[in-house]
Amino acid sequence: MELLGLPPELLVLFVSFGFMVGVFFGFFGMGGSFLVTPALLILGYPAPVAIGSSMAFVFGTAVIATLKHHDVGQVDYKLGALMFVGIVLGIEAGKMLVFGLEAIGQAELVVGTAYVLLLGAIGIVFTRNALKQDASEDDDQQTDDDIPEIAKKIKSYNIPPMVTLTDGSKASMWTISGVGGGVGVVSGFLGVGGGFIRMPAIYYLIGVPLAAAVGTSLFGALMSGAVGAFSYGLSGVIDIGVVTALLVGSALGARIGSASTAYVDEDDVTIYFGIMLLLASVAVAFGEFANWFEMPILDTVSFVLLIGSSIFVTAVIIYYGALAVRERKVTTDVTPHGDD
Repeated sequence: MELLGLPPELLVLFVSFGFMVGVFFGFFGMGGSFLVTPALLILGYPAPVAIGSSMAFVFGTAVIATLKHHDVGQVDYKLGALMFVGIVLGIEAGKMLVFGLEAIGQAELVVGTAYVLLLGAIGIVFTRNALKQDASEDDDQQTDDDIPEIAKKIKSYNIPPMVTLTDGSKASMWTISGVGGGVGVVSGFLGVGGGFIRMPAIYYLIGVPLAAAVGTSLFGALMSGAVGAFSYGLSGVIDIGVVTALLVGSALGARIGSASTAYVDEDDVTIYFGIMLLLASVAVAFGEFANWFEMPILDTVSFVLLIGSSIFVTAVIIYYGALAVRERKVTTDVTPHGDD
C-alpha cells in the first residue's frame, strides 16, 4: 500500500529525514536543502527531479522562516524585491545548465561533484570556526548593527543607479543584481536555497546589518524556492510525494530545533554539524564512485554515511536540549528550599 505515491519504507525515510533537516533548520537557521538534493541523488532520483523537489522543499521551509523574522522586523522587503530579477534569471540559467547536462548524460556526475566540493567547503568552515571559538571569545566586540569594512569599501563606490534601502543606506543596483543573479545560478543548479551564500553576500557585499541580512536572506530563499519550484514544476520533474513527506517531518523538527536554541549553546553543537557536512561530502563522493566503478556496495556506504551522520547530530541537539531542560528543572525545584 502506497501513500503519497511512496512505498511505506520510503515514506518513513523521507518523513524522518525531513524531521532531521527541520531540526537543523530550527537550530542553525540553515534550511538543510543542501542535504536533500544529494540524498535524492544517492537514492537514484534523476538530477532534475532531485533538484526540482529540493527547490519545492526550500520554498515550504522558507515561508515559515520568513514569517518568524518578519514578526521582529528583520526582513528588508525592498532589497529582496530588487534582487528578484537577478534571482529569476540566475535560476533559469542554472536550470538550463542542468537540463543541458542531463541531455548529454552528465547531470548526476557534475551536480554530485559540485556537492562534494560544496559540502566539504561548508563543513571545513563550520569545523574551523568551532575549533577557533574558544580563542576568539574575547574578541566578540562586533554588534549586529556593524557593517564589515569590505562592505563599506564597496558602498563607497557610487556606481549608478543607486537605490536607498529600508535602513536608509544606499547601494548600487549593480551590486544587488549581481548578488541576486549569482545566488540564483547556485539555487537553480544545485536545488538549494543558497542561504549559505546569499546571507554572507548581503552582509559583506551589500552592507546590510547582520540581523536584517539573515531575515532578508530567508526572504530571498522564499523567492528562490518559489521561482525554482514553479520553473521545475512546469517541466514536470517535481515529486510531490517526496516534497510532502519532507515538509511533514520538517514542520515537527523545526519546532524542536527552535525550542532547543533556548537551552543549548550553539557552540557546543557546531563542530558536530561541521563534521556531519564533511561526512556528507564523503558520502556523495562514494555515491559518485559507485556510478563510476559500478559498485553498488559504495551506494550503501554513501547512504549510511549521509543518514547516519544526520541522525547523530540530531541526537546530539536533542540530548543537549533534554539535559539542559533537566538541569533547569532540578535548579528550579531546589531553589525554593534554598530560600527558606
